Amino acid sequence: MASNTLNHALLILLVASAASHNAYAGDPDIVSDFIIPSNLNPANVTGAFFTYTGMRTLINADPPKTFTVLKATMEQFPALNGQSVSYAVLLFPSGDVNPPHTHPRSAELLFLIYGSLEVGFVDTTNKLYTQTLLAGDMFVFPKGLVHYQYCISNDTAIAISAFGSASAGTVSVPASIFTSGVDDDILAKSFKTDVATIQKIKAGLAPKA
Repeated sequence: MASNTLNHALLILLVASAASHNAYAGDPDIVSDFIIPSNLNPANVTGAFFTYTGMRTLINADPPKTFTVLKATMEQFPALNGQSVSYAVLLFPSGDVNPPHTHPRSAELLFLIYGSLEVGFVDTTNKLYTQTLLAGDMFVFPKGLVHYQYCISNDTAIAISAFGSASAGTVSVPASIFTSGVDDDILAKSFKTDVATIQKIKAGLAPKA
């Protein structure tokens, strides 16, 4: 993963996919060229404001030990406010998963640059669509639908995801169901199981000390 070839591919693909991504999504149109945070003096804004360096940690990095996401959203990169675009880099060790989740404000366009993934999403009729992706493949997860990615490589998989929103949002299905305070009895009835099973699931999702 730390090879020069992979480093060059990562940088080139970040630039190429940024240039080619057309954003259509849930962000409102703005009436100015860009939006400056209220705590900044417009006279002091330079090119540095439009630069994000948070992805530099990827260069020459060791392979990930757990599934890792590096984001460039409005939260990390304020210049994206009003621009209807954001990014995430997904790093998977072999056999790891990005659990079922949704992005309520945008579709996700995933570009796999290294390794292989099994991906899928479920539509509003409860139909599951799956696909095995190889390096160089792209896959779109429609806006708001539950989806996942699973690394089937013998080593690392790396993907870049583009979003048509500066803040696409992420709602984790396991977390929203089992860690949000919904009563155990309600969950047990909903999943047609017992409270003890629900509590075991919750314990498995609890942060490790």
